[in-house]
Amino acid sequence: MFPERGSLAFLSVLIVALSCEARGPPSVSRPVENRQTAKLGCTVRIPCPVEGDPPPLVLWVKDGRNVNPGWSRYKVLKRSLKIKEVELEDAGVYICRVTNGFGSLALNFTLIVIDDAAVPQNPPPPDAAEPNADLSLQEPTREPWVKPRFSQPTKMRRRVLEQPVGSSVRLKCLASGNPTPVITWWKDQSLLDNPQQSKRPQWTLTLKNLQPQDSAKYTCHVSNAAGHINATYKVDVIERTNSKPILTGTHPVNTTVEFGGTASFQCKVHSDVKPVIQWLKRVDPGSEDRYNSTLEVGGQHYVVLPTGDVWSRPDGSYLNKLAIVKARDEDAGMYICLGANTMGYSVRSAYLTVLSDPKVEKDVIPRHISPGLPWPLIIGIPAAALLIVGTIVLWLCHSRRRQSALPPRPTTYRDHHISDKEPSSPNTIKPDLPSHRLATGPATLSGPPKIYTKVYTDMHTHTHTHAHMEGKVHQHFHYQC
Repeated sequence: MFPERGSLAFLSVLIVALSCEARGPPSVSRPVENRQTAKLGCTVRIPCPVEGDPPPLVLWVKDGRNVNPGWSRYKVLKRSLKIKEVELEDAGVYICRVTNGFGSLALNFTLIVIDDAAVPQNPPPPDAAEPNADLSLQEPTREPWVKPRFSQPTKMRRRVLEQPVGSSVRLKCLASGNPTPVITWWKDQSLLDNPQQSKRPQWTLTLKNLQPQDSAKYTCHVSNAAGHINATYKVDVIERTNSKPILTGTHPVNTTVEFGGTASFQCKVHSDVKPVIQWLKRVDPGSEDRYNSTLEVGGQHYVVLPTGDVWSRPDGSYLNKLAIVKARDEDAGMYICLGANTMGYSVRSAYLTVLSDPKVEKDVIPRHISPGLPWPLIIGIPAAALLIVGTIVLWLCHSRRRQSALPPRPTTYRDHHISDKEPSSPNTIKPDLPSHRLATGPATLSGPPKIYTKVYTDMHTHTHTHAHMEGKVHQHFHYQC
């Protein structure tokens, strides 16, 4: 079940595929050479000239491992795989797997990396092909004997292989030692003949057009005068299935994860044979250049994610999990689980939501303050307002000071009355306010004394402006005249 927007690409492919009889499984458009060579340090393109209607989904595999965007020198193109600055480790077996709604196919390639600077070595003589060969071969060089060892053990981890009828498989046992070791292949308890009849060791056993009777244990015995080693592969040939995989359960489901946390999706696929389970992530428009390789289906771009092991369950289903470690904003988006076998594929998607980084939120402008308003303006506006208020206060104080310089007006003394019947001397008058000075005169004063007020003006202005990260701006100003 797809979200409405994310499913348009796949739904368009599937709907048109079911409604158009002219469409069919992918096919090879031109013959290709299975053996590819490249010089050390150069760039090579491994072709995969396939076409199909609907457009097929292409997946590249190197020595049993999916080529993923983390391989910086690898880039999946529309009909080829590009490898820049080829290294010796790039040599191996490459498989171009192509699948659409009508079927699938696989093209196998062997890439050989040539080092021109290496000193060519002569192949061992015929008698060195026997474990008990004459040891005098070591006398000219006087090099110590070295017991055989496998050169690429990481490429031999997958020892149990399930292959459908008619497919091909390659079993590798590349080894080194001194003297040069010899290798023999066994099927169960029977020795296999070398079909190539070559003097050079047959490090890879190729089984083509597999049939049920090819199911067996295949063992490589590698030996020289210093010792011997062996490795066993189990090959199960399964009858072709008549149905495409089915995604069971509700997974994957929409998931929310905190910034820097770990999220996981899981995908449960039911299939008659072991399916290929692959995780994809939809690429936002305009960000395709951030990835080494993307797949385009129905106008949408997808990036292939590294996929872990597929686990089989007792109920006949297969389980695979995708983990997103230390989630970031760019990890958010739509993730797709694709289960495919020789009969087709099924897909299902889910969304990952990554919460905002709390550390970043503390450093940004609060929500109630417009993000478009710069900090200088936020601080400058209150400061300008304080300047205006301070100017007004200064003007008021200055006006009061000017008024105090004018001749005083007669005032009526309301607190003390001079009685005509009991005339008093000036010394008997005690104003309540010490700041008032009484004007005294002769005893014939006909009215209350005149009181002149001396005005003392003291202006003190103190302004505080506090800007807090919570978005509050506090302004304090104190003035006194």
